[in-house]
Order: sequence, then C-alpha cells, then structure tokens
Amino acid sequence: MKIYVIKKGDSLHHIAHTFGVSILQIVSANQINEPNKLVIGEAIVIPSPGREYIIQPGDNLWAIAQKYGTSVQAIASVNQISDPTNISIGQLIFIPVSYHTVQSGETLWTIAQKYGVNTSTLTEINQLTTPSMIYIGQVLRIPDIPRPIKEVNTYITNIEEKGVQEVHQLGRYLTYLSPFTYTFKEDGTLTEINDTPIINTSYSEHIAPLVTITNFVNQDFNSDLAATLLRNSSVQNNFINNLLVTMQEKGYIGVNFDFEYIYPEDRENYNTFLRLVVSALHSKGFYVSTALAPKISSDQKGLLYEAHDYEAQGRIVDFVILMTYEWGWAGGKPLAIAPINEVKRVLDYAVQVIPRSKILMGAPLYGRDWKIPWKQGTLAKTISPQQAIRLALQYGANIEFHPTYQAPFFRYTDSKGQQHEVWFEDARSAQAKFDVVKSYRLRGISYWVLGIPFPQNWLIQENNFKAQKLV
Repeated sequence: MKIYVIKKGDSLHHIAHTFGVSILQIVSANQINEPNKLVIGEAIVIPSPGREYIIQPGDNLWAIAQKYGTSVQAIASVNQISDPTNISIGQLIFIPVSYHTVQSGETLWTIAQKYGVNTSTLTEINQLTTPSMIYIGQVLRIPDIPRPIKEVNTYITNIEEKGVQEVHQLGRYLTYLSPFTYTFKEDGTLTEINDTPIINTSYSEHIAPLVTITNFVNQDFNSDLAATLLRNSSVQNNFINNLLVTMQEKGYIGVNFDFEYIYPEDRENYNTFLRLVVSALHSKGFYVSTALAPKISSDQKGLLYEAHDYEAQGRIVDFVILMTYEWGWAGGKPLAIAPINEVKRVLDYAVQVIPRSKILMGAPLYGRDWKIPWKQGTLAKTISPQQAIRLALQYGANIEFHPTYQAPFFRYTDSKGQQHEVWFEDARSAQAKFDVVKSYRLRGISYWVLGIPFPQNWLIQENNFKAQKLV
C-alpha cells in the first residue's frame, strides 16, 4: 500500500493510471465522496495492485480467488476471516498469491521496489538463474510480506445499535474492546450500563471485551471518589467482589482502570489497590490493565500525573495504555492532538521503567477545529478526519503537514469571516504512529475513540500488522 499526497492538477484518473490500480479501488479505500474534487495536500492510500484488494458491492471471496488464481481458504487464512461469507464493503484483503507481468523498461530491482520485497527473494522464489535477464511478458511470482502481530484496543462510548454496527464492521482489526464506562459509588458498588449487546458483538467478532472503570461523577473525573475507594479497605473489598460478579455475569475477559486526577498522596494507595485487584482477578483468569497519563519523568508534577506510578504499575498489571494524545485539547491552543515528537518523549521514559511487551501506545482517531486568534475559555470542535477533508474542500484550503509533529493541518475563513485552524489525523500521521509502535517494539496500540470515521487508519493498520485475536 502506498500513501500519495495530492498535488495541483492531480485527478484520480491520472493517479490510478500511475499506480496501475482502478479508480474504484482508490475511492473505496479512502471513502471519497466526490471523486472529482480533491484537496491539495490531502493524503490518500493506494492499494497495491495484485496484492491488496478493497471489497466492492457484490463481491464474494470465490470470485476474488478465481480472479487472482488462488483459493477461498488461502484468502480467508491470510486475512483472519473465520466466515468466508461474512465480508464487508470497503474491507481490505491481502491476496496470498500474486503475480507480476514484466513490462518494458522494468528491472528486477524496480519490480522489487514496487512490491516492497528484495531482489534476492524474487530471484529465489522464481528460480531465476540470471536475474538481470528477465524479459517483457515474463510472469513473476511476488512473495507475501509477513506482518507482525500486535494487540489493538479501542474505547467505545456509543454502545447502542450504532456502536454495535461499527464493531461488526471493524472487528477484524481489534483485539480488545473497552466500553466506556462503568463507575462506582462510595460504598464500592458499580453503576449499571446496558453493555450486553456490545459484549455479544465483541465475541461474534472474536474481540475480547474489557470492562472500563473510571472515577466519574457527573461525566467528569472526581478525585474525591477515587480517594474514597483507595483509602478504605472495606470499600475496596466490596468493589472487587462486585467487579468479579459483573465480569463473570457479563462475559468480560479483563478490566481497564482509567482513574484520573487522583490525589498525589494516593499514589501508593493506588498501587496497593491494584495489587489486591490483580490477586483476586488473576485467580479467576482475568486480565488487569490501567490507563496512564502521558508522563516524561517519574516526578512529573500535576494532579493528572503524580499518582500514576509507571514503574510500579508496569510490575503489577498485565499491560498499560499510555494516553499519548490530547496535547491539542479542546480547551487549549491549536495543536496536533498527538504530536509524534511528544509521543516519543513519553515512550522514551516509559520503556525505561515498563516492559515494552506491556505497553499499548494511545492514538487518536479524531481532529479538532479551533477558532483563531485563539481566546482563553473557548472550546474547539471535535471533528473526524473525513469532516476535516470536507472543510478544506468547502473553503478551498490547502492541507499542510507538520514535519516535527507528523500531523496534517490547515487554516480557513468561514462564511461569517471567522478564521479557523484545523489539526487532524490522516494516512501519514497514522503510519508515523504505527512506525513508532514497531520501532519501540511495543505490545500494540489503543485508540480513543471508536465512532469517529477514519477509514484510512484501518487499512494502514492492516498493512503494518495483524491484530492479535484472543477470543
């Protein structure tokens, strides 16, 4: 798969011809609503012809297998498809056996570059005695490129029918699903949410559901509620008993604690509480994980950071989710949501004190639209990457890409004369994050939040690694 950035004068017809792929495949991959209208600076993904295929209306695996000279079973195996009749429009599938017909002017090296393989592999798999003597019309077999396996979590706030449908659509890309959110009362009892449909959907897509617990009061994190739990052993015992009952009755396979804005003096109380939870839940076969604020040192100041003990939690729990996003938060100045240089600063500290095999790196699926000049007390609007492209198209803005932050942005003036600055995610920023996951050898990635359309992300993820399946 290639990432291409739109230039002045480009058309999908020209791009499709250049890359040897159909316009329909490009439109499907990027869910382009108006194929004749492109934005300068927009990044699009291009499926590799003969290796990657985007499911179209009316497709079935048998017809695709016939087209590419392979079998339904081979396609299903490579793409982790448990039910070959259950495929979705827009789904990326890899062709397990692909071929290339040598064209005029091509060399083994240029062909290898095109498919992301090396010449020695091409030579060996095609039993070439003289690699420099390939000829026009010769058919070469292109080997599969093995992808690493990583764990993928996503939080989801919409657990009604819309959320159920999205989990069905994207389930193949996920290891865990974390419905957001349970909270608890001062006596340690849990609140109730209608999560049965989303849990059943998780299992139907072979996704492991994690019960998410927060210290929420009136839709906001509450330091006093956390303190009530963390400072009282009888409340903790009641909480753990209630948690076990809920997990067993609902079918959760683990818990994710997203306790935020904990009082600094409760730092060790939180560690002790997690040890109790791990002792109780591990004996029943459950996972325990936590969400951690993005710290760059053990003694980082601030209510969000001080009680999150990276080193201790790295020892205690099964894995952690680093919330490496929200630098560009709704109430702050315009900025990339997850500047890659800042993400790396957090990871540079984290991997010193937490095993890499326990770290899921957080990543956003959204962007924001700020009014500028920015004024204290104003809030940015949260938008999807798809909405960002539509805004740039509507107001004739060119998209730029920040080399340090590895994130796209643009400015525009609306119909009322108000200036705006937009930061969002695209194929390039997603690829930058997957590169970090691989280069830091992390356990995987965790998204906030499902429900915001970002079709490119899932294709880029699938191109980089397979999602581990535990269910």
